[in-house]
Amino acid sequence: MADYQYVGVVTHYFDRIGVAVVLLEDELYLDDWVLIEGPRTQLEQQVRSMQINHQAIDKGVPGEEIAMKVEAPVREGDEVFLLLE
Repeated sequence: MADYQYVGVVTHYFDRIGVAVVLLEDELYLDDWVLIEGPRTQLEQQVRSMQINHQAIDKGVPGEEIAMKVEAPVREGDEVFLLLE
């Protein structure tokens, strides 16, 4: 069974472009695998695109709100977990 570490929470979701805004409480890197989970959400995917203010980034740090492309709809309040190897 995989281990997960809490990294942040979804604060907004842009459904037309499939982008979630995540308030980070821990570091998150491009190419990390994450689980986004909530009462009606269960999504596991690799982080393939992260931005801050429309600028591509490779790493997000605690306290930042990052925009992340997601493969399925998510909701405000969904929690984001890092998949630990």
